[in-house]
Amino acid sequence: MYGKLTEVTSEKNVMVDEHLRNHTYTKLGGKADFLVTPETYEEVQAIVKLANQEKIAFTLLGNGSNLIVKDGGIRGIVMNLKKLCSMWREEEKIIAQSGAKIIDVSHQALQESLHGLEFACGIPGSVGGALYMNAGAYGGEVKDVLESAKVVTREGKLLSLPASALDLHYRTSNIPDKGYIVLEATFSLQKRDAADIKAVMDDLTYKRESKQPLEYPSCGSVFKRPPGYFAGKLIQDSNLQGKQIGGAQVSTKHAGFIVNKNNATATEYIDLIRFVQSTVKEKFGVNLEREVRIIGEDPK
Repeated sequence: MYGKLTEVTSEKNVMVDEHLRNHTYTKLGGKADFLVTPETYEEVQAIVKLANQEKIAFTLLGNGSNLIVKDGGIRGIVMNLKKLCSMWREEEKIIAQSGAKIIDVSHQALQESLHGLEFACGIPGSVGGALYMNAGAYGGEVKDVLESAKVVTREGKLLSLPASALDLHYRTSNIPDKGYIVLEATFSLQKRDAADIKAVMDDLTYKRESKQPLEYPSCGSVFKRPPGYFAGKLIQDSNLQGKQIGGAQVSTKHAGFIVNKNNATATEYIDLIRFVQSTVKEKFGVNLEREVRIIGEDPK
């Protein structure tokens, strides 16, 4: 398979038995059989088609910010689009490739005096991941500003789709169900004074840095907000702040975060998530639904 992968992308873009903890924000995860980092849309299409032809498992990693990879790793081909990270302006739009960080796109919008992406100034995920989960913060979300996207289908076909075709709702889209690989997003914004945009971003950055445990690796906010509640408040009121399993800990700074405090394994991290869910359910009768994705195999 290595030889066939290097026929459709260069050798430097194919890694064998690569530790995925090197590619996730939580610093968790076993090995990928093959980790590929294509540099063009055509290479993405060719890799998808190759996986289909060879009937080999295929997984899209994104930049690993809202993701836990299990300790057993991932079989087959894992694709990371971090090398597709360009962005540019067209009139009052910013077009960004899926591997670009959404936080960088928000700063590009600031430089262009374009309003609408301020909410994303503290979101660590990629553009592709932001569309995948309709990322949002501080009252804004991707669906508010997304105009269209370019995607590759499960069959390797390139499509241009309006935002409405992605069925964006609270922390969800139809991208996983359709099996789309996002290549590019077009954000429709509005002209505004750069000083006003910067003031909002500075305020949101202060709120984030003062409240979130950025000093440790984490997957960000672990749980979706349950209707009528706040996940962090429920966890805090369950006296779970500081609760630790192995090297994983419920943050003492923000109860909605679980941090990799001391070389945690993915198993410890997942066990702590489940413990939090069961405790909150027992105390308050509320089901905490995960916002973070868990993929990969259990260790043998």
